[in-house]
Amino acid sequence: MMQFNVYCDESCHLENDGQKAMALGAVWCPKDKRLEIARRIREIKVKHKLPADFEVKWTKVSDAKLNFYMELLDYFFDDDDLHFRVVVVPDKAVLNHANHQQTHDDWYYKMYFTMLKIIFNPECQYKIYIDIKDTLGQEKVNHLHQVLCNNSYDFSRQMIADIKRVHSHEIEQLQLADLLIGALAYLHRGLQTNTAKLALIERIKQRSHYSLIKNTMPAEQKFNLLIWQGSVHA
Repeated sequence: MMQFNVYCDESCHLENDGQKAMALGAVWCPKDKRLEIARRIREIKVKHKLPADFEVKWTKVSDAKLNFYMELLDYFFDDDDLHFRVVVVPDKAVLNHANHQQTHDDWYYKMYFTMLKIIFNPECQYKIYIDIKDTLGQEKVNHLHQVLCNNSYDFSRQMIADIKRVHSHEIEQLQLADLLIGALAYLHRGLQTNTAKLALIERIKQRSHYSLIKNTMPAEQKFNLLIWQGSVHA
């Protein structure tokens, strides 16, 4: 059974955080390639005179480190073992949880499944890693695991083997997820104040061959994007 690691992160996901758009996404790779990928990312850091343990974050993007982030993006697109999936909610204001008899947490779990379901193959096994900084405490992580397994008919947990909270500064793939998700959230929030971030968004458009404002095909494996329409699904 092929095994994959899935590294999840999110941006502006809280109900009343004052941010219009939300993005929830994941980078995934074969489990047996995880160390090779992490080593290559650390090599890119050192090449650009950064510490090997430098934490890549969208919030850190600046003109001074633009070449580093450009090379990191190119590495993602050049490595066939790395994949990305993101769901963007363009406007959280359209959500009407009361009409759908759900809480924001209920909806959040549904969105996690919406984001992850296209990754899952019932003939493979997945371990999911979530940044510990986020609002999902261990109790919510356990519930998320249950929701994902039930929605996937994986009642024996053979496919979704585990979900763990981890520290992003220790895991390069999670840092890469933060960078890509941050770029999509920045674009869909309509921000234009950081020239380095705008340059990275343009590089993602060039390398992915997508506009980043329309859905990709559901079967897209490298850079998979869903613009979630709350007026239909909220």
